[in-house]
Amino acid sequence: MTNFKEDLMQVKAFAFDVDGVLSSDTIAMDAEGVPLRTVNIKDGFVLQKAVKMGYPIAIITGGNTPSVRLRYQNLGIADIYMASSYKMKDFEDWLLKRGLKAEEVMYMGDDLPDYHVMKRVGVPVCPADAAQEIRGLCKYVSPRNGGAGCVRDVVEQVLRAHGHWGSDYTW
Repeated sequence: MTNFKEDLMQVKAFAFDVDGVLSSDTIAMDAEGVPLRTVNIKDGFVLQKAVKMGYPIAIITGGNTPSVRLRYQNLGIADIYMASSYKMKDFEDWLLKRGLKAEEVMYMGDDLPDYHVMKRVGVPVCPADAAQEIRGLCKYVSPRNGGAGCVRDVVEQVLRAHGHWGSDYTW
């Protein structure tokens, strides 16, 4: 069994849920019932940096709102799976599309719809406020809650471990 710092070295790609990970699990709704999510700017920064450094990233969410797609497209993420009723299907599609192995992926989820994907990946991680069943699967539980910098926490750790973090921001 490896330790988490060793596990970081095997990560070649990232996949993320949205609600409860990239946004908090408390969501306001507009007058038409469309969820209004808040996002963490530092999460966005680190995702954009990882994309520019060549890390494949997938967003796999059960939600289906144009604002979510636009947010992550604007950060440079090409693989966005919306209305994902069975996340394993979309995850397997992404692996095949990008030529990845599941053990090369860090996946961050927070609740039961993420369970099967998290059992399959090499480095399952979650926010501090994830469901107990998910926390039990994880190699690392961020001290930060969903929507409050947990993505920045884990991606920065990978980039640092790979020597891709520092003061040179000309990427």
